[in-house]
Amino acid sequence: MGTWSRKQLVSDFLLSFMWVWSSIVVKIIVSRILVNGGGDAYGEIVKTGFSIANMFLFSFLCSFLGGAYNPLTVLSSGISGNFDNFLYTVGARIPAQVVGSITGVRYILRTFPGIGTGPILKVDIHHGALTEGLLTFAIVFISLGLSVKIPSGFFMKTWITSVSKVSLHILGSDLTGGCMNPAAVMGWAFARGDHLTRNHIIVYWLAPIEGTLVAVWLFRLLVQPSKKDSSVDKKKSQ
Repeated sequence: MGTWSRKQLVSDFLLSFMWVWSSIVVKIIVSRILVNGGGDAYGEIVKTGFSIANMFLFSFLCSFLGGAYNPLTVLSSGISGNFDNFLYTVGARIPAQVVGSITGVRYILRTFPGIGTGPILKVDIHHGALTEGLLTFAIVFISLGLSVKIPSGFFMKTWITSVSKVSLHILGSDLTGGCMNPAAVMGWAFARGDHLTRNHIIVYWLAPIEGTLVAVWLFRLLVQPSKKDSSVDKKKSQ
């Protein structure tokens, strides 16, 4: 493993650690400091604003450090590359993110006992799996589209992605938590001791992975032919 690979794994670990902490920090700032409970509409607006700002911060950190905090992000790029990259993603990067999330949650609970339990499935397993799968499909497809349409526009791409993630999170928050991040959910499930249950594995791992695979496959099916057609038209015009 090269130096860059080791640095990337460390970045994945640190970013995952920081990501689970950031959600708690936003929760404390909004509910305990700014709005004294945060249960009204004003509290939700403030929380949404902080969440979007937090995503901008982590987008910058991911670009600067060369890492990621969501297994689905690296999985979508891993299955789009060669087989060695896929093995590296599944065998090294995703485990580093999981360990980072578990470590982060452990220190959260030591620092703030009783702060919460993390995302919990509130519907039946089939409904939950469908919810997480569809939410993941939507955000992965949007991210892939932005990478093609706005390859270098950091602000606009991050803005659209952030608003999309927050909107999808709100849609699924009362059902599964609207997570779309298996590593972060794994951190909380590990702390509760239910990380190996059937509900957790199917809803928060298998369903999002299937949603990611379908999104990448459909994106290739819809986008690549149009790109080939446009290149052929350019050659003919020349």
